[in-house]
Amino acid sequence: MIVGTGSDVGKSWITAGICRWLKNHGFDPAPFKAQNMSLNSFSTADGLEIGRAQAVQAEACKLAPMVEMNPILLKPSAENKSQVVLYGKPLGVQTAKQYFTNDKNHLFEEAQRAFRILDGTFSPVVMEGAGSISELNLKHRDIVNMRMAQAANACVYLVADIDKGGIFGSVYGTIALLEEWERNLVKGIIINKFRGDQTLFEEGKKMLEDLTKTPVLGVLPYASDIVLEEEDSVALTQRKTTAQNGKLNVAVIRLHYMSNYTDFQAMEQEPLINLYFTRDAEELKKADVLIIPGTKNTIEDLVALKEDGITEIIKSLYGSLPVIGICGGYQMMGKWIEDPFQVESDRGREMGMGLFDSTTTLTKEKTVIQQNFRFKDYRETCMGYEIHMGETKVPEDKHLNLIDGSPEGYFDGDKSWGTYLHGILDNQVVINELLRVKHKDTQAKNYLQFKEAQYDTLAAWIDRHLDMDTIIKNSEGG
Repeated sequence: MIVGTGSDVGKSWITAGICRWLKNHGFDPAPFKAQNMSLNSFSTADGLEIGRAQAVQAEACKLAPMVEMNPILLKPSAENKSQVVLYGKPLGVQTAKQYFTNDKNHLFEEAQRAFRILDGTFSPVVMEGAGSISELNLKHRDIVNMRMAQAANACVYLVADIDKGGIFGSVYGTIALLEEWERNLVKGIIINKFRGDQTLFEEGKKMLEDLTKTPVLGVLPYASDIVLEEEDSVALTQRKTTAQNGKLNVAVIRLHYMSNYTDFQAMEQEPLINLYFTRDAEELKKADVLIIPGTKNTIEDLVALKEDGITEIIKSLYGSLPVIGICGGYQMMGKWIEDPFQVESDRGREMGMGLFDSTTTLTKEKTVIQQNFRFKDYRETCMGYEIHMGETKVPEDKHLNLIDGSPEGYFDGDKSWGTYLHGILDNQVVINELLRVKHKDTQAKNYLQFKEAQYDTLAAWIDRHLDMDTIIKNSEGG
């Protein structure tokens, strides 16, 4: 089990790297995270919803994602509220206070059941914790960190981010605050994001080992050359926010409840594309392509865009450049969003931007499905997935995609379009078309091949800098 001194220390990265290393060395691994909180999610082949990070880790294992890999998913949907997804299906919306004060024994039992299914099929199961393992006020309700490690009899490895500073305090303090049974599970420390000459940290490494009575099994260098989808919302703070001369400027409107921002990571790898996230009026006006992304709360995000004057900017740009809506962004571009069951808001209905001749009705049931489709009139088979609560009515001659001969999405016949399909921008043919807005006869990267190469590069990074021999021996009881 990979745990951390805090959030965004690199747990997901290291878990994915260990998964691919194990796969490349003849093991049959699978990832597992009992509880995840994220607005980045993914559809399994059987139409169930899990955290995107576990889908990435499954890819690293060369496995199709399974709901058992992430049995509990929390999706923030409003101020202090989250949708609880249990075993891939929405259980309801709870406030933070309700979730953390309610009896979670049944959720912990479900998490253990999911682990046992994986453990009976794969070897080893590579588990990931959440946040810090030493949050004293939350430990008695823990179902994802040390309590889960104990239930699984896991060997635990503590990850700390040296780039944040305070490495001695964070590592020593984290371990010192553990109970004895928890400390007994911790088999090693992993220092992540080290910059510079590692020989200069040899003394520090020895000090940490003496202080904690725990071996440091790896000092992982800052790896700016490895690209992996990031799940933590902290990663968004590191994204570009401004246009750039000489490139295709693709502006993604930064929504308050933006979901599945991993939709745009393929575009970030294109050298001729400058992708940036913004709500700034002047930066939006500099865009060559404008994208309204997915959101966990379409109505509230739409209302906020109106209040900030952003909808008027979008309307003024529409027709002069491609405006693309994905999932919730697609819903906003129509005439109306009806919410008869108050799925997202107590408003009941909200007027859309009126860019598309379409109307959306939010439903109680969530659509979660993987899809193969054809984009516009192109012959290539593309891949994507849907995760949404709502149905959108579109005129017969306005569809964007074909899924098994059935229409999907909206194309205005000129430049702009909308779709429910997450992952649509991972397809080479779609990026090729967008590139030609400014750069003719340009071929985009094959993103699927690019990702595969990144997993192997990540595994090689793990091999060079982490003592996998000791980790394997610990897991085998050696």
